[in-house]
Amino acid sequence: MGMHLTKNKFHQLFFYILITLMLVFNGGNYDFYAQFNFIFVVILFLVCQKDNNYKSHIRKFFLDNNRILIIYFIFLTYLVFQIIPLPMEFLKLFSPTKYELLIDLESIDSFSSISLDTSKTFLSFFNYFSLIIYIIIFKSIFYKERHIQRFYLYLTFLGFFSSFVGIYLYLIGNPNILFLINDSYQNSSTGFFVNRTVFSSFLVLCFLSGLEYLINIDSIKKKDYFYNKIYTRIFLLFITIGIITSFSRLGNFLFISLIIFYFFKLKFLDKQKNNFLFYTLFFIIILDIFILGFYFGGSRLLERFYFLKDELIQYNNNISYNFSMSRSDLFKFGITQIENFLFFGYGTGGYESLFKIYFPQTDFLYANHAHSDLIEFIGEFGIIISILIIFILFHSLKKLNYRNLKTIFLIFFSTVILFFDFSFHIPLIQILFILIIGITNKQSYF
Repeated sequence: MGMHLTKNKFHQLFFYILITLMLVFNGGNYDFYAQFNFIFVVILFLVCQKDNNYKSHIRKFFLDNNRILIIYFIFLTYLVFQIIPLPMEFLKLFSPTKYELLIDLESIDSFSSISLDTSKTFLSFFNYFSLIIYIIIFKSIFYKERHIQRFYLYLTFLGFFSSFVGIYLYLIGNPNILFLINDSYQNSSTGFFVNRTVFSSFLVLCFLSGLEYLINIDSIKKKDYFYNKIYTRIFLLFITIGIITSFSRLGNFLFISLIIFYFFKLKFLDKQKNNFLFYTLFFIIILDIFILGFYFGGSRLLERFYFLKDELIQYNNNISYNFSMSRSDLFKFGITQIENFLFFGYGTGGYESLFKIYFPQTDFLYANHAHSDLIEFIGEFGIIISILIIFILFHSLKKLNYRNLKTIFLIFFSTVILFFDFSFHIPLIQILFILIIGITNKQSYF
């Protein structure tokens, strides 16, 4: 007998397709895809509205999170404000630095927006609007424990699929294929992403989903999930190889941290020992050492974890400021621009334009991100909106289950990314992180 596709499974399948499409198009970070993604997710939302059961879940979500949603829609309104053309007198008031830049560039018009790149900010508005719609849909159609476990299994498969593609392209020299651009990383696997660290961060979230699936699936007693657990372990092995061959220092650091977190849990916190999962993690560590130690050389075993090595050296030795496109220099440049665009920011997606204005001599080399999400977000939004976002975060953090190891790791994950990378500027990473950390498990570990 074939699988009966219920209405709920149909909506979940639609949701999976949208997430998969987002993955294929560089995590939703292509300009043209932002608008299509918004249209598709709105269509799914309207379809869900026809079901009374889903409508009741959506209504409950709004009632439980009304204060957060109000502030979030203020934030969306502010993004619109950033792209509205303002008279130059108002621009001088709201963004004096941009006003001075326009004068220096002899580009004075009657009107100009706060954003340095209105098209990027316009597309960011669609991405952030889509983000809240994805969350609402997820809460309305994934409302049972088996739905959550199904979602975890899907993410694990998605990580396997992306790793398989990334490893294959890596082995054949990372050629450019259609919209997959691999010029920047000829010696690393990047999957469907342009950047290897974003690829590895995505895989870490998928690996975490696989671990949560293996830990929690036995709580569903309706049928035997033996083969699903076997498939999941195979998926985790491919994800491991994908992370290793990305050679992302930060990604590998997060990966080994995840292994250590769950190793500790399985060994010391669990009352009922899951020996099979424990030995699976042990085998993955051995596989990690074998692949890097024997195939790529022992020197890369520890070298890949030193994601701050070059930056710390530059901070210590860089007495006279000489911009070198390193993470530390981009970090310092980002802090400087926060001071210049303190209250209302330079617009979401405006960092690349800002960089090109101040460093036109870099020719084809430029930075489209600050390599610190925290610095870039504050610079994009300005202090006023950043304070509102901090309120949303703290209000949301109070609802999390801190007795669950998944929550602890994701807070660690987000802290590292916010300070040392730009992965949270990728729509898919934003969505998956919020959905995974928002899943409330009844199980506590300590």
